[in-house]
Amino acid sequence: MAALLFLLLLLSTLSSPCSSSASSDSLSMDSSLSVENTDDLLTSPGGVFSAGFFPVGDNAYVFSIWFSSEALCGSNCTVVWMANRDQPVNGKGSKLSLLKSGNLVLTDAGPITAWSTNTVTRSSAKLYLHDNGNLALYDMEGEVLWQSFDFPTDTLLPEQPLFKDMQLVSSTSKTYYSSGFYKLYFDTDNVLRLLYDGPEASSIYWPDPEFMSWEAGRSTFNSTRVAFFNSLRNFSSSDGFTFTAADYGDRWQRRLKLDVDGNLRLYSRGDGGGGTWVVSWQAMTQTCRIHGVCGPSSLCNYDPGSEVRLSSFN
Repeated sequence: MAALLFLLLLLSTLSSPCSSSASSDSLSMDSSLSVENTDDLLTSPGGVFSAGFFPVGDNAYVFSIWFSSEALCGSNCTVVWMANRDQPVNGKGSKLSLLKSGNLVLTDAGPITAWSTNTVTRSSAKLYLHDNGNLALYDMEGEVLWQSFDFPTDTLLPEQPLFKDMQLVSSTSKTYYSSGFYKLYFDTDNVLRLLYDGPEASSIYWPDPEFMSWEAGRSTFNSTRVAFFNSLRNFSSSDGFTFTAADYGDRWQRRLKLDVDGNLRLYSRGDGGGGTWVVSWQAMTQTCRIHGVCGPSSLCNYDPGSEVRLSSFN
């Protein structure tokens, strides 16, 4: 019944194309969002998430999804997904367009394609932003052509699965959003791992490589390789790893993020999204044990009540 209602809604909106789109939860075929129009946003039906052009530098923008409860957050929005993190577009002339072919294309100040879904359909298509944070492209029959949940960047949202061919990749820094050196992924032995993959070295640091997988509570026998967490507080992975966050309840907003320091953290906040994000779980209790966090020729002084402090001994 729910699928039928969605299909009827989709068919009713596909018949009303427009040349541009102001704030709504969908983008019709042959329509676009412009970087120069700040009102060109997609906002999920319940107002939980917004999608649009997010500033990442001087005249540099990334098409992103963020929590829309943070009004006028500017460059401080809590971003949960990025389309073109490694190829920002210009602040003039750039557009996200849903072409008549069914391809969703991000162009950089003209004909240069910075990113696309590489989708094709013979029928009409429509892009929707859902209240769970998933940006999904549907054909006229309601079939998913593409969805952002299949292409995570550094964050997982509740009920968003991480499969064997997916990975989370940290940002380079808190202000530079291009792909960093830390990754969360399923290894070939079916174990969920954290990896430092730098230009000169690559090493696994979680679970602790000093222990065998079974000693770390992991199983290598389940080849499904899938992990996810629900809206309450529970995380589960096919290798047997589970955790429960410090808080409880479905009234909390949550996000699992691979931070710039290489630590995997679950963040929660209440008050209908108006509260402060707090860490309700983290993979590494001692950040200094993460490969590369201190850089070369440095000592790492770990203080659980503050950021990692670095001191050079050159």
